[in-house]
Amino acid sequence: MQFSSVLLENAVNEFARLPGIGKKTALRLVLHLLKQESSEVAHFSEVISRMRSETRFCKRCHNVADTELCSICSNQMRRQDMICVVENLRDVIAIESTQQYNGNYHVLGGVISPLDGIGPNQLNIETLVRRFENETVSEVIFALSPTIQGDTTIYYLQKKLPATIKFTTIARGIAFGGELEYADEMTLARSLQNRMPVDSYMSK
Repeated sequence: MQFSSVLLENAVNEFARLPGIGKKTALRLVLHLLKQESSEVAHFSEVISRMRSETRFCKRCHNVADTELCSICSNQMRRQDMICVVENLRDVIAIESTQQYNGNYHVLGGVISPLDGIGPNQLNIETLVRRFENETVSEVIFALSPTIQGDTTIYYLQKKLPATIKFTTIARGIAFGGELEYADEMTLARSLQNRMPVDSYMSK
């Protein structure tokens, strides 16, 4: 791809570094911005810059937040005694889009995967354990992708958390080996509604 402007080429190359964006799509986005008013492009740049510099992570659940607590944790209308454990931020967004869950979350930041060099110490596990010292929790829902790594993480967490807690996991409407974030909303909603005890799930 030949460019008559180094500035244009540099902008295309930067957009092309984004996941799922190829050179043609990057060029289309850059040309669109080139047609906009300078004030609009400046506003776009400011929004992205502020997102990167000012966004923080919730001190309670590790979800993205604008303040110390995310909007989910600070919402007293949600069930405070229920924690849905997920792998990443995209899983929170996927579950929230189903509008079938009204509890809180805990974002692990990954799953245990020894082959990839990811152990319990690399994940937000200790902060989850500490939540049980300060909060009254009746149920923990493991909404991890149904993979070997996800199952290993569930098994580890079940041993780390108080045995008196009710442990459930999303139903097998999500195919084994699949990624949670790619499940359609209907399948994910049914999996949440039909969640099962972890002991029954792990014995299958």
